Amino acid sequence: MGELSAFSHRVLALVGRGGAGAHDLVRMARRGRIHAYGAASQYYAEPKRLAGLGYLAARREPGRTRERTHYTLTEKGLEALRAWAGEPTPFPRIDNEGVTRVMAADLVGEEPVRASISALRAEIAELESRLDEAEAVAEELPHRRRYLRLNLRLARRLLAAHLEWVEDVERELASGPDGAVPNPSRAERVDA
Repeated sequence: MGELSAFSHRVLALVGRGGAGAHDLVRMARRGRIHAYGAASQYYAEPKRLAGLGYLAARREPGRTRERTHYTLTEKGLEALRAWAGEPTPFPRIDNEGVTRVMAADLVGEEPVRASISALRAEIAELESRLDEAEAVAEELPHRRRYLRLNLRLARRLLAAHLEWVEDVERELASGPDGAVPNPSRAERVDA
């Protein structure tokens, strides 16, 4: 791998035309959380590294409580983005804990897995509200509005697909192993 990773390109794209501080990058990543990856600390470290390599320029600016570093794209950074944008896009790798939990249901039991997956409903609802906020922000960025809307539509489809999958898991695991309605125990049959 070269000196630029997929995360490096993400940072370059987020810095965009107007530049950004690391705190801005963290805020943007949280707003677009469904597409975001990386810890907040990475959004502080990576711009500094990219500036050291000449992809970003850094300058100190006053902040609310202390000076902050503001990054802008250099010509080298813009060229790197242009070269990267023309490369074939790989299918995204999705690290989904829920898939692993479902795979382990035969080992840990279906009920705890069903309950765990059902809990995704609340997070999906929270993410949908963040997408509503992101749509409002997109309206304030005319140079990126079209592109942000495309990504927001994908995010909404991903949330809808996950909600549908949650419903599948709930339905399948509520019916017992292999989709069969659980047989009552012998004692339950006698009492009936």
